[in-house]
Amino acid sequence: MPRILAPVTDLTARGYAHPEVLVSTQWVADHLDDPTVCIVESDEDVLLYETGHIPGAVKIDWMADLNDSLMRDYVDRARFERLLRARGVNPDTTIVFYGDKDNWWATYAFWVFRLFGVERLRVMDGGRLRWAEEGRPLETAASRRPEGTTRVKERDDERIRAFRDQVLRHTIARRPLVDVRSPEEFRGERLHMPEYPNEGALRGGHIPGARSIPWGRAVNPETHTFRPAEELRTIYEAENGLPRDQDVIVYCRIGERSSHTWFALTYLLGFTKVRNYDGSWTEWGSMVGMPIEKAAKA
Repeated sequence: MPRILAPVTDLTARGYAHPEVLVSTQWVADHLDDPTVCIVESDEDVLLYETGHIPGAVKIDWMADLNDSLMRDYVDRARFERLLRARGVNPDTTIVFYGDKDNWWATYAFWVFRLFGVERLRVMDGGRLRWAEEGRPLETAASRRPEGTTRVKERDDERIRAFRDQVLRHTIARRPLVDVRSPEEFRGERLHMPEYPNEGALRGGHIPGARSIPWGRAVNPETHTFRPAEELRTIYEAENGLPRDQDVIVYCRIGERSSHTWFALTYLLGFTKVRNYDGSWTEWGSMVGMPIEKAAKA
């Protein structure tokens, strides 16, 4: 008997501040042959693309393509521009991200692209799982697009990125700080999610004053899509008191889960200043002398 999928609410009916940043699986299906659309798969599992991907989609490896191979930072402007041109991106190209883990890594790539000022970015709501569950086509051959001509700006690390000393000043000033990791990580019981190797930092716990709001609360687990704005406002504003007009910093372990929350707050709820601390707990929990809290529950 065919599987009956939970229905997905139309994007225009969910009340988002910027609904244009999300596209549906049907929209992607309708634009598979559109030369002005570049579909990008970015996964935690960097080998997943080769097992099957959306026809015509190109791959962005979050580690090899976006991160510098020597120091812990992102690639520079020249290397990033070469990457985009190699993936066939032109000045008028619309880039649509999707990936595994309910789009963790799609929103992470989106966030890195925004550091370089890239416009015309979208995320396919529901990610890889929703596309596959709907029985839509996958192909295994690597996709190739004609060399692109786009140009990118120097990386801007000020507007949507936060660094260690900024976070320390932020917490001393008691400004809004969100820990999007699992409750076990927040309580200091684990250094990584329960289903992962217990590694990543020397100490467990959370940054003092942080609110525990696991990233996955923003997603409907039955459809893998983002929850409507009303539900998101309940989670972030009503339950946790996050002010949409103040400086908010989000973090996780290495910045990927928190990029998902950054995306939800910024584009779906319209928060005006959200920064992602990509150093996150891997950095904070390994530094000498940095303040740490543990909680009885999260």
